[in-house]
Amino acid sequence: MVHRTTTYQQERDIIRKLAYNVAEHANSQENEAICKRWRDVNALRKPDRAPVWCRPVACWSELLPEDALACSDPFLREVEYYFRQIIIKKEINDDSPLKKYFPVKAEFDVEPSNRWGVDIGKHRSTEEGGSWRYDPPLKTESDFAKLRQPVFTYNHQKTTERLEYMDGLIGDVLPVKLACGPAYEGVATLGTAAADLRGLEQMMMDMIAEPKLMHTLMKYLLEVKLKELDAWESTGLLTVNIDEPMFCSDPIGDLPMDGKFDLKNLWCDGNSQEFDQVSPAMWEEFCLNYQRPIFERFGRVCYGCCENLTHKIDGVLSIPNLRILVCSAWTDLDVVLNKVGKDYSIMWRQKASEVVFPDDVSTIRNDLVEGLQRLQGHYYQIVLRELQTLVGHPDRLHIWTDIAKELSAKYS
Repeated sequence: MVHRTTTYQQERDIIRKLAYNVAEHANSQENEAICKRWRDVNALRKPDRAPVWCRPVACWSELLPEDALACSDPFLREVEYYFRQIIIKKEINDDSPLKKYFPVKAEFDVEPSNRWGVDIGKHRSTEEGGSWRYDPPLKTESDFAKLRQPVFTYNHQKTTERLEYMDGLIGDVLPVKLACGPAYEGVATLGTAAADLRGLEQMMMDMIAEPKLMHTLMKYLLEVKLKELDAWESTGLLTVNIDEPMFCSDPIGDLPMDGKFDLKNLWCDGNSQEFDQVSPAMWEEFCLNYQRPIFERFGRVCYGCCENLTHKIDGVLSIPNLRILVCSAWTDLDVVLNKVGKDYSIMWRQKASEVVFPDDVSTIRNDLVEGLQRLQGHYYQIVLRELQTLVGHPDRLHIWTDIAKELSAKYS
């Protein structure tokens, strides 16, 4: 446990020390090899081996509990958390590509402040680790009149102040750069917002009993997303997202002569988890058709998450600019291999419960061997995500990573 400091200067010193550590890793030959591994697989070139990456998600509370942080200043504490996550991932030793700079996100103001014009109710269980209970605001058709079209405005002053502060703090150790653009994950995932606003169960009913209402909701969400993309692009400050985990790649599209990127130079990610249980035809009508205009704005697309896409692959392969297809633990790998061939990069997702729960880690090896034997000859990445707990196995991610890297080399 790190002892909490008492002075602001001491906390700044802690951040600088962490920045030195991260900069050393980011500028290492090992990181260069990791980035090349990702670039190769996402360019459909044979890598030295498939990249291996895990995302702890809720497990960060076990790997990096709040009382392990030293800084009390809210902003420095946020930076400390970011750096310590990177250092812990280096200890896990997966193929996390590291940026050679510290990103400062562009700040945008949204009006109305709740984005939609209605508040999404979320009530958390008082039990530690308990679930959320949602209270969707669009309970009746008349509630739809309360929705507003948000306005997104770039906050130049707030962004500049943060850039200047971070540059003064660590700029001589780790360059500070603006990161301007939509989040690299979930850009086109409209279903999450739809479920928040209407309720997942009600969505299922609407697609059958009130299809016009469902179309109204999805059209509204598409319009909001396109307005947000317009706001990002209109700044002229877009930065590329080709150095992120899973999407680390060669430059996308033609590089602008004036140095101003547009969305055609960026990755876009989307999924359809809320539509997992509906038919391919209904998924395409109420989800994919509303995602397409978003995908068309970008240079490269990754599609899928934990949903089962076995019977929806033809629709997925029709997505413009698709490069990565996610094969979840519920999607039939053989169907994916037959449909995809060597035309796309396959993100082969592992089932988190089968990694963290068993006491006997031999099951991890057996599952990986069984899949990797079939994946030989294809372009793929091995990804473990959506972890909610390590179930008393604090070293399980280290073990999984070691086994996955060993076997990815063997079956490369």
